[in-house]
Amino acid sequence: MATFLYKLGRLAFRRRHFVALLWVALLTLAGVGAASAPVAGSSSFSIPGTEAQKAFDLLEDRFPGMSADGATARVVFEAPAGEKMADKDNKETVRKAVEELRTGSEVTSVADPFKSHAVSEDGSIAYASVNYEVSGMELTDASKEALQDAAQEARDAGLTVEVGGDALQATPETGSTEIVGIAIAAVVLVITFGSLIAAGLPLLTALIGVGIGVSTITALASALDLGSTTSTLAMMIGLAVGIDYALFIVSRYRAELAEGREREEAAGRAVGTAGSAVVFAGLTVVIALVGLSVVNIPMLTKMGVAAAGTVAIAVLIALTMIPALLGYAGRKVQPAGSKSRFLGGGRAARKAGRPNMGTRWASFVVRRPLAVLMLGVIGLGAAAVPAASLELGLPDDGSQPTSTTQRRAYDLLSDGFGPGFNGPLMVVVDAKDSDAPKAAFAEVTDEIKDLDGVVSVSPAQPNKAGDTAMITVVPESKPSSVKTEDLVHSIRDAGDGIRADTDSTVLVTGSTAMNIDFSQKLNDALVPYLALVVGLAFLLLIVVFRSILVPLKAALGFLLSVMAALGAVVAVFQWGWLSGLIGVEETGPIMSMMPIFMVGVVFGLAMDYEVFLVTRMREAYVHGEKPGQAIVTGFKHGARVVSAAAVIMIAVFAGFIGSSESMIKMIGFGLAIAVFFDAFVVRMAIVPAVLALLGRKAWWLPRWLDRALPNVDVEGEGLRAHDERSKGLGGDEDGDRDRELARA
Repeated sequence: MATFLYKLGRLAFRRRHFVALLWVALLTLAGVGAASAPVAGSSSFSIPGTEAQKAFDLLEDRFPGMSADGATARVVFEAPAGEKMADKDNKETVRKAVEELRTGSEVTSVADPFKSHAVSEDGSIAYASVNYEVSGMELTDASKEALQDAAQEARDAGLTVEVGGDALQATPETGSTEIVGIAIAAVVLVITFGSLIAAGLPLLTALIGVGIGVSTITALASALDLGSTTSTLAMMIGLAVGIDYALFIVSRYRAELAEGREREEAAGRAVGTAGSAVVFAGLTVVIALVGLSVVNIPMLTKMGVAAAGTVAIAVLIALTMIPALLGYAGRKVQPAGSKSRFLGGGRAARKAGRPNMGTRWASFVVRRPLAVLMLGVIGLGAAAVPAASLELGLPDDGSQPTSTTQRRAYDLLSDGFGPGFNGPLMVVVDAKDSDAPKAAFAEVTDEIKDLDGVVSVSPAQPNKAGDTAMITVVPESKPSSVKTEDLVHSIRDAGDGIRADTDSTVLVTGSTAMNIDFSQKLNDALVPYLALVVGLAFLLLIVVFRSILVPLKAALGFLLSVMAALGAVVAVFQWGWLSGLIGVEETGPIMSMMPIFMVGVVFGLAMDYEVFLVTRMREAYVHGEKPGQAIVTGFKHGARVVSAAAVIMIAVFAGFIGSSESMIKMIGFGLAIAVFFDAFVVRMAIVPAVLALLGRKAWWLPRWLDRALPNVDVEGEGLRAHDERSKGLGGDEDGDRDRELARA
């Protein structure tokens, strides 16, 4: 592989005009497609194989025209202080608002609060339920504006009016911190390279790669049902890995220049060596992201595949466009150890012979491996303790900022009708096989009324055929609470007995039940997913490092870092520690997909640093250095760059903490803290400590396995053989020719 990538790097360097034109053309094509495509909304939500999804499908079949997955809105009215909603003027204002809402072209029904008994006991709060024939992502702007106009007219008449539900879904805003993250990345690159030109190359290529990836996702959003969250996550991951991959190749290019190689040769060698690590690091990320499809949740699969596509683009750009741009930059990108005139006057960065910080740190770890290992493991173990209290759920309107109308509507309904009113359960009774459907409906209603945690149960509403009915159940507790989850399980357990007595099937659905089933499905899939991803990556790393213990150590170190990161997420978002610093207004259960998503993404990113750092050690060991010295050599050449890459990735992920959407905020924080733990504790401390303790055993591989594995040559041994062949044939360099003549 190293030889192939070496030739690719040289070709891209020579044919830089063609390569640059190709990528610019792809960016333009993707941009045109995105500009002409409809704006993406939230992706449709389905969970195949769950009871809640079966109930939704049954409702669509037995209640035609009901639009079970249609958008809903709750327009909540609050009377002025000292007044009641039943007062004449207030009642007339609500009546006008209801009539106005009914005129919407996509509205299927509007429930008058005074006819549907939707007025609180104290008479101060009422709500009107609005149902639409299309989902929230398909709702037109005209329908949303009509809803907002009706609410505003009631406000103008003196009432407090807020709108909840999914009809007014807003596109999440990432905030200015995303720009700050990119700015921090730029500063780190300038410090690392000591050159504005060299620092600008990774930023430029990463932005082009993300531009192509996100624009393609936007262009296909309508056809493939991709939500706005999909593109945001693809941008987050693509930007981070795009900068990092380019950073490693540019850094290796400068190191090759420092050894006296010509620029084209240096570009080829940079792509052949660091590029090999980029390919395998990118493969681990792609495996982890595409592996999310094993969960069998369409939304999660689309998010993973879209982000994996952006990562693949980042790899291709790093291998081709970076050497092309290095050709354009020429002498403006200087050898390692020197600075530009603007930043350092072209002088050496430090005194010759003085070991850098990476060398000094690695030498310390090699001398004290056990102490460093124990300190790192104990520290990460302490950070992971809160993960034992992990509670999973999905965000609802109660987790949104108090500045949103959805959150204010949620709070008003909680005050007027109780916290469980925001998450009613829909019980579907399928009595098609029953001899007495009405008796079955009555029995289900009576059974549910006797359960703990139930506030109210509505009368059964049968369909026209009379073989299926809907029953609405209001819990005592809020939608995301453990008590509500227990109630859902209690209803389902009671349904088993009812089925035996009446030949009727009882199914529980609704948004709350869907969230519970979603969380359960993710929990059930976590272990198989972890086994698949870690197993495939373990096999890949065996091929890369030609070792058993190094990949095993990499996987165990990843588990430490991801558990510590989950502990930090629980401490901030569930317990509320330091939550004010990152704008967490409402603590509660951790988003259900957070553990499995972090496992996938963090594993892929963790293997990036493993590959980049340890391949340098492997390269030194293969070329004859002792194990301890190989560790120091690996840190000498790789620690500064890996540290810079980690800081950049942390800055990019932390930039998304400013998002207005709780899911994006949580993922941004979780990934940022996970990269911090993995890069600076696991890869920079635990990895060299373990390798120092293992010595030569770290690189042990059974002979039969060594013969069976393909030789991918990540350390560039093929390039050394290529050099020797070139010298033997009388290469281009005068020094080589003179040495050959001298031997003759």
